[in-house]
Amino acid sequence: MKVAVFSTKEYDRQFLEVANYDHEHELVFFEVPLNRNTASLANRFPVVCLFVNDVADSTTLEILASHGTSLIALRCAGFNNVDLKAAARLGMRVVRVPAYSPYAVAEHVVAMIQTLNRKTHRAYNRVREGNFSLEGLLGFDLHSRTIGVVGTGKIGQIFAQIMKGFGCEVLGYDVFKNSAFEAIGRYVALPELLSQSDIVSLHCPLTPETYHLINAEAIEQMKPGAMLINTSRGGLVDTEAAIDGLKSKKIGALGLDVYEQESDLFFEDLSNEIIQDDLFERLTTFPNVLITAHQAFFTKEALENIAETTMQNISDFEAEQPLKNEVKAEEKIVPKAPA
Repeated sequence: MKVAVFSTKEYDRQFLEVANYDHEHELVFFEVPLNRNTASLANRFPVVCLFVNDVADSTTLEILASHGTSLIALRCAGFNNVDLKAAARLGMRVVRVPAYSPYAVAEHVVAMIQTLNRKTHRAYNRVREGNFSLEGLLGFDLHSRTIGVVGTGKIGQIFAQIMKGFGCEVLGYDVFKNSAFEAIGRYVALPELLSQSDIVSLHCPLTPETYHLINAEAIEQMKPGAMLINTSRGGLVDTEAAIDGLKSKKIGALGLDVYEQESDLFFEDLSNEIIQDDLFERLTTFPNVLITAHQAFFTKEALENIAETTMQNISDFEAEQPLKNEVKAEEKIVPKAPA
């Protein structure tokens, strides 16, 4: 099938072309993101392939449908950037990659925790400048600390298992209980998790119910000086509330691999530009904030799995086979903070 692939980088092309060897789809790559202004590029493409910051709202989908698109193939797990109700109304089907490498994301969380705790990023820069002072680099033992895992699906479960290996006590919050997690930690209500955890890590999808799950009220419930990590979706954290939490020292350290306005920033080289996002710029001034540009998923194994699953999803659609990775509008209507 003819496939328009948006928001592509060189690594996307590399892995998708290898995965496509046995599927023989016609892949046409576009570096620009998909939105209502670029949708016309997919004229006469029955399949459009998207990534996390592409915008498939109602207007964009109407343009795609009018030009012959009948399948939206997401090469990611999240689908909050697609108007599923509009897709259904237009007769378009939507597939995703529900799992690629949960180990990649869970391990990145640990890397962020260790960096913020032991301040290795600051130590690295000091030593390069000939400064060998240890002032301001004091950390704490992870052993015996309490870790709060919000969302105990596959990634949350693996992260909890890793932290258990450090000798931590693990608390979990999730509407949907996971027996595998219960073998590692124990479930508590969200306010209890926030008040008891030294480190809180978010592993739930972004839905209308979880938007700004970590807001001013939630931050007030947190243990003073706790560390907050978000590698899931930027909209889970109210950025303004997080900044207030940092200023009041309620949040002792903040690690973000995602940001609620990241679509204008992440995956691009803006080193020669003046960044216009004042909230983001404010975040970068804090010495106890670590931001990575949505790279938690970025391992060889994950990209191989994403590419292969995406190609298989398209092949299943072409062969009129059941779409095991299809998402529909009703899947967005879920209880708060699901796995």
